[in-house]
Amino acid sequence: MAVNIAVNVQNSIRIKGSKTLYFDPWQIEGEPHDGDYVFITHEHYDHFSPEDITKVIKPDGYLVMPASMENLSGAITAIPSNHAVTVRPGEKREIARLMVEAYPAYNQGKPFHIKRYGWLGYVVTLDADRYYVCGDTDEIPEIRNIRCDVAFIPIGGTYTMDATEAAHLAMRLHPRVVIPTHYGSVVGSPVDGDFFQGLLPRDMRCELLL
Repeated sequence: MAVNIAVNVQNSIRIKGSKTLYFDPWQIEGEPHDGDYVFITHEHYDHFSPEDITKVIKPDGYLVMPASMENLSGAITAIPSNHAVTVRPGEKREIARLMVEAYPAYNQGKPFHIKRYGWLGYVVTLDADRYYVCGDTDEIPEIRNIRCDVAFIPIGGTYTMDATEAAHLAMRLHPRVVIPTHYGSVVGSPVDGDFFQGLLPRDMRCELLL
């Protein structure tokens, strides 16, 4: 897996392989403009930041968003309008030679991320590896059997799974690498990552990048 992975804050993720992918860029320092693709999971301020998208995306890059956010794509003027692509839960498509699968991301019994909004997690295949970014979600039925090599799972609780629920999902998915996200900033404690790691089996590689 010859890639560089960084988690900036919350769900702000950068994956660099043959292409550079960003997910929910937020609080980005500088203006790298190196993003071939920028994926947005939903419209909350700490996930959809037009300022930060503009900082990272290339002039010919692609912006991928939930179909329910189509009216917000015009806020990104740094790319051609035909490079703003919307997808729906359950959709699988190739976007400029990158295979993208969209999965639901929502809460059960909590009002923060509602299923009918059509917000997303993504599985993206880059250089033959499958990267799953959950987005803000609970451990919902639709995601329990996803095949992935690397999983980015929120653990902070309140708005998403907590560490115990996230560990249960990680053990169901059993990726080669699991990376916890969405803790230690807006919600959750910096020590949540250590607690989450301690719940996993020893044969599961966990990387704490926040």
